Amino acid sequence: MKAAVTVFPGSNCDRDMKIALERAGFDVAMVWHKDDQLPDVDLVAVPGGFSFGDYLRCGAIAAKAPICRALAAHAERGGYVLGVCNGFQVLTETGLLPGALLRNAGLKYICRTAPLVVAESQSVFTRGYGAGDEIALPIAHHDGNYFADDATLDALEGAGRVAFRYGANPNGSARDIAGILSENRRVLGMMPHPERAAETAHGNEDGARLFAHLTQVLADA
Repeated sequence: MKAAVTVFPGSNCDRDMKIALERAGFDVAMVWHKDDQLPDVDLVAVPGGFSFGDYLRCGAIAAKAPICRALAAHAERGGYVLGVCNGFQVLTETGLLPGALLRNAGLKYICRTAPLVVAESQSVFTRGYGAGDEIALPIAHHDGNYFADDATLDALEGAGRVAFRYGANPNGSARDIAGILSENRRVLGMMPHPERAAETAHGNEDGARLFAHLTQVLADA
């Protein structure tokens, strides 16, 4: 299985993502924001950090980068995309996922492990869990408050496109949403960091299940 990890000025979880994917069995390429093409890959991961210093809006400048045009084309072809934290913000700014990530309700940066509930287990990203499973993943964000209008939220819930919810909402996200899927269920955006809970040294391997099962499902596809 092959994956690409995008790198923007200000990315700080790109190497963490690369290592987590490699540990799960992916052959990983790093792609710079000025690249206008992606290698032939099964998955593109957009990592966390502070792309372009979070100026303007988080992810807004990154979404205009040449690599994001290639990312959108990859998604339109049915390719898989994983966006984590700042990556989730980038995916909403590109229009690959609905809604927006607003400033945390408490107006403070949050960095801690958050309890999560797996809301669905039928996507390629979540089949390593059971619906209703309680897990814990680190969060580290200032703008993680997921917002969408009621019609969009109803549509997400009605189609089973809410992937993860917070067990204890840390940032004010609408309906406790921590991660959502695209309409074709091949794009996942989530604020918590599975790559920071992917090996024993992290003290928590709940995120490793996402990567391990993703590799298995894509290999069998």
